[in-house]
Amino acid sequence: MNLPNKLTICRICLVPVICALLLLAQPGGDWMIYAAAVLFIIASLTDLFDGKIARKTGQVTNFGKFMDPLADKLLVCSTLVCFVARGEAPAWAFLLIMAREFAISGFRLIAVEKGVVLAASQLGKLKTNIQTAWIIGLLFPFEWNVWKVATQILMWAAVILTIWSFADYIYHNKAVLKE
Repeated sequence: MNLPNKLTICRICLVPVICALLLLAQPGGDWMIYAAAVLFIIASLTDLFDGKIARKTGQVTNFGKFMDPLADKLLVCSTLVCFVARGEAPAWAFLLIMAREFAISGFRLIAVEKGVVLAASQLGKLKTNIQTAWIIGLLFPFEWNVWKVATQILMWAAVILTIWSFADYIYHNKAVLKE
């Protein structure tokens, strides 16, 4: 297994630790939420590095094309469900994001059955980056008004990009759905 794929696996392994810390953390922030924040940022950075390393060194694999987006979905959705459980993120936004992720995963499975591996699009990567920024805003429970407003703007941007990237992904890969 190459380094980029190991980074992807590492990201997946950090998810239950991040979620445990978030669910055990006290409202308003304590050391556990900051530990979860640090681990979330590390996990998010592995996403940045695994792709760059894979492309730069010619180590792009079908495993990486399939598992990298799946690891992203797992990290983002698991973390967001923790914030919904804590009452710090709206359930409707999480459900919309989760529905898009399930639909795209199903779409990718159809493609795999046809021998096609669909890599993440640039718009999908932007969506993931904005979702990640929103989560970072939630992870640091600062009481500053500007922080709260920025976090809300990031939430709305994440929702809009979730819908837009879904439509774009289906449009550009609609041939996969044709029998």
